[in-house]
Parts: sequence; C-alpha cells; structure tokens
Amino acid sequence: MGGTGRALLNLSLTSSSTSSLRFSFSLLPSRFPFPTKPLLPHPPRVLLGFRPLCSTTTTTTTAEESLIQPIKHSILLERLRLRHLKESAKLTIEPKQLTQKFRAEVDDDGVKKSKKKAVASSFEELGLSEEVMGALGEMGIEVPTEIQSIGIPAVIEGKSVVLGSHTGSGKTLAYMLPIVQLLRQEEELHGMHMKPRRPRAVVLCPTRELCEQVFRVAKSISHHARFRSTMVSGGGRLRPQEDSLGGPIDMIVGTPGRVLQHIEEGNVVYGDIRYLVLDEADTMFDRGFGPDIRKFLAPLKNRASKPGDEGFQTVLVTATMTKAVQKLVDEEFQGIQHLRTSTLHKKIASARHDFIKLSGSENKLEALLQVLEPSLAKGNRVMVFCNTLNSSRAVDHFLSENQFSTVNYHGEVPAEQRVENLAKFKSDEGDCPTLVCTDLAARGLDLDVDHVVMFDFPKNSIDYLHRTGRTARMGAKGKVTSLVAKKDLLLAARIEEAMMKNESLEALSVDGVKRDIARSRITEQKDKREKLVKVSNSRGKAKASTGKSSSVGRKTDSKKSPGAKSGKVPAKSKPKIAIKVSKRVSTSTGKKRGDSRSSSISTSKLNVVGFRGRSSSSSKNANVRAG
Repeated sequence: MGGTGRALLNLSLTSSSTSSLRFSFSLLPSRFPFPTKPLLPHPPRVLLGFRPLCSTTTTTTTAEESLIQPIKHSILLERLRLRHLKESAKLTIEPKQLTQKFRAEVDDDGVKKSKKKAVASSFEELGLSEEVMGALGEMGIEVPTEIQSIGIPAVIEGKSVVLGSHTGSGKTLAYMLPIVQLLRQEEELHGMHMKPRRPRAVVLCPTRELCEQVFRVAKSISHHARFRSTMVSGGGRLRPQEDSLGGPIDMIVGTPGRVLQHIEEGNVVYGDIRYLVLDEADTMFDRGFGPDIRKFLAPLKNRASKPGDEGFQTVLVTATMTKAVQKLVDEEFQGIQHLRTSTLHKKIASARHDFIKLSGSENKLEALLQVLEPSLAKGNRVMVFCNTLNSSRAVDHFLSENQFSTVNYHGEVPAEQRVENLAKFKSDEGDCPTLVCTDLAARGLDLDVDHVVMFDFPKNSIDYLHRTGRTARMGAKGKVTSLVAKKDLLLAARIEEAMMKNESLEALSVDGVKRDIARSRITEQKDKREKLVKVSNSRGKAKASTGKSSSVGRKTDSKKSPGAKSGKVPAKSKPKIAIKVSKRVSTSTGKKRGDSRSSSISTSKLNVVGFRGRSSSSSKNANVRAG
C-alpha cells in the first residue's frame, strides 16, 4: 500500500497541476472522513486517505489486497482524470469567454469612439501603399478626415458602399485613393495593363464643374501612382474626347449623358470596368439622372450575372441622403452598405449661422446691401443664393447699380461662360468677389468661400445644407447669413432650433412643417373635444346619481312620515327645479342665486346645451317657458 500510494501521488502530479492537487486533498477529509476507530499501525494507509473508497476492512489479507488494488487504482485514476478534465475545461473555457467579452468591450468602445472621433492618426493605418502615400505627401495632406477613415478601408476590402458626409469633408479622396491602389494591385497580381477604350474605373458626376474637380484630384494622384485618366463631360467638344479615349486609359471621369454617348459611338467598351463611382448620388437619383444611370448599369449587371465573371464594385458618394433616395439606392444596388459620419445632415461646426428676420415693410435688397458691405470690406468672397432665375437677375442688376462687382452662375449661363465666371470668382486678384447664383452652384463645387448669403431662403433643409457647404470646408471657418421673409419663418425656425440642439436637418421642408403644424392643431382640437365629452358625460352621470339618491330619500321619508312637509316635495319637485334653473341663468344679470344643488344641476344642463350647439334664443325661450 505504501508503494502504491507513492505511485498514485506521482501520477497525480503528472496529470494535474499543483494547485488542483492541493485543492483535491483539502476536500478529501471533509468528503471522506477518517473512521473514528483506531487504525492499525500502517502509515502509508493513513497518509493516503483513500481507504473509504473501497469496501475492504483492516483485516484484509495480502492476497486479497493484491486483487483489489487494480480496481482501486482504476477507480482513483478515473476520478482524478475526470476531475482534471473538468478543471482544465474551466481553465480553457473561461479565458476564451473573458477574451470574447474583452473583445466585445473593445469593439463597443471602438464604435463609440468612431462616433465621437472616428479619425485615424495617419493614412498608414488605413492600409494605403507607398505610391498613394507619396501623392498625399505632395498634396500636403497628413491626417485623414472622418469619412476617409471610414471609407478607405471599406473600399480596399472590395465592398460596395455609400459614403455619406457633409460637403467639404474629403469624400473625393475617400474613394479615389483606394481605387487607385486597387488598380495598381490588379496590375501586379494579374498583369492587367492600360488599353485603349477599355477603362477599369468610371466616375460619374452630375455637372461638368464637379467632373473637373474630380479629374484634377485624379491627375494629382497619377503622378505617383502611374495611371492614366481622362474626362468626358457635357459642354465640351467630342473630337478631343474621342482622341483621349483612343489611347490607353485606366479611368474615365464624366457626366452620365456624355459617357453613354461615347459608349453608343463605340468609343468606350464595358468589358474591363471593375469600379463604378457615382459622385453626388442623391443629385443623380433626384434630379433626373436616374434613367441614364440605369441605362449605364444594365450591361454591367448582365455581365456580372454570367458565370465566372467577378462583377463590379460600386461606390456612391453623397452629402445628403433622403429616405426616398435611399430607397431607390437600395433597390438599384442590393446589399450595398451605408457608411455615414456623425456630421451627416447636421450643421458644420466651424460655420456661424445667422438668421435675419424681415418684416413685410422692409426692403429685401437694401437688407442685402447691409449684409454685403461689411463682409466685402474685410476682403471676403461671398456667394449670394437665389431660388429662381428672375431673382438672380434682379439681385445681380441691383448690385451692379450699387457698384458691386459680380459674376453669375445659373442654368441660362453657357457652360463655358460658367467656367470663366468661376475662374474670375476664385482669382486671387479679387476683381469679382461676389457670385450671384442659384442652387446649380450649391453642389459639387470646391470653392474657397468665406461668406454665404441666402437672399432667398431655400424650400427645404437639404438645399440649406448644400448651400452652407460651400463655406467652412475642410475645417476652415465660415459664415452663413439668411434673409428670412415672413413666408419662410416656419422652416427657418425649425432649422434654427434643430441646429441649436445639434439635431439632424433631414427631411425638413416648408410643406412638411405646415403639415406638422396642421396635424398638431387637429390633435389639439381633438383632445379638447374628447375632454369636453368626458366632462359632460361625467356631469351627466353625477346628475343621474344625485337624482336617484334624492328620489330614494324622498320615498323613504314619505314612508316614515306621510304627513310631514317632505311628503309634499315630490309632487312639486320638477317645477321647483325648473324655476331654479331659470334663476341660475339669470344670475348673470345680478339676480339671486339658487342653492348649491340647483346651481350644479343647471350648470351641467347649460354646458351640455352649449356643446350640442343649441342657440341662445332657444335657451331663452326655455327660460321664459320655465318662468
């Protein structure tokens, strides 16, 4: 037994840790207490303490022990093995659970931090290559913005996404940098090269001005990343565009209509297109570009449906996204992910918003002069927004008469003239620091504007956001001044209230505000009517209960004392109540009041009559008859 006990001890040490062995031995005396009878002098048995597990007694012979020992060994080993397995399972499961919990907490904290400050410290953390980093260094950009921190990794991973962020937040680089890197990776891995008329990336923009802006960014990156891009947009001549498409190209930047025209003429082939970008996607689907986009997407979807085709990756970029446009996007691009920053549909923090409320007697043009003079005296560039062409012409004519140098930007200005006007406005010489425009200049223009003036207040909050997005771009300071007429007070008040609370300005419009006010009034009237009905019903029930109680009291009194005065009351109770009602009504003329019971009853009757709409003449006749 002594030798066997030492063997068991050594075996347990090899199969379990020291801490688990101590834990098991500390529990053995409580679970298996030693017998109270004195034991024979056999030290090894006393040290082991495993004797109660077997049914043998202290008088067992040596032969019997030799037969029982293997059974005891097997039982002890099995129990130790099971205990060791349970403890080891706990040790292996608990760290995993703790790790998962820790990771979940880290992920949760990461999400919260991304909501508050989702900005990486550098572009290296986003997985960009050295070639792309060299382009960023040349442009002088070191720290990514929030939309770039969110969008660049998603595009590199090959996801189709919608990038939503306020204007001037760097959305162009958020999709251009990862797409350029993906083009370079395809060349290295699959040996793909530039081919004539076969672009691998297409960027569609709603206006020529936005195409020029995106094309400039692509050209600045191509100096380091070595890829070729070209621009084909409306308003330009076809022949130079055909010549540029005839050479090897990687990327096309253009308007939907002009790109489709080149496709129909055979200047562009679909076969190698892998990346599609819709810049200002909300404008695309909201301003009549939907048919052209669907026409462009149809061959790509047919090609992607064929077996063995890798398909194409889509990136949609927008500064605003209404629910209606989001529904169209989800239907057209199934499974696309929406990535939004915390500033979407909110005011820009670095811009100051002022609302000047005008009365009907004040001259709006004179108020515009009072706003422009101090701003232009500081050397600011100012954009004056109007809702219509006629309003834009009137403002431009008025400012010209008052010796203000202005340029125009609206739909009736030719495309080439608009480009020249923008060049004059952006010139450092400051010859034309005032741009009078419509909402055509509210989207897709990268301008360095110090002050935005809304001569005509917009019809909805989306246009307000796009107009204000012309200033305070990329963290710069700016100012927004709105001239609010009487008809615009409701929407302006809602927008101002939402900005003070730092709430979203999504889906606020003049018609929507009017509907909300009408609905609130209807609900208030409905609540008042329901309260009146409840009060009238409760008073009617109270009257009925008081009438029953008084009739019961009169009956009991008549039974107890038939000759008393109270026995005569029931016969004349009705005319007396009617007379008291007439007295209660005549109290307004200074006559004597009735008792409390009669006044309460008469009040309930008058309220019910008034609620039902009876005229005062009928009540007067009733009083005369009652008298």
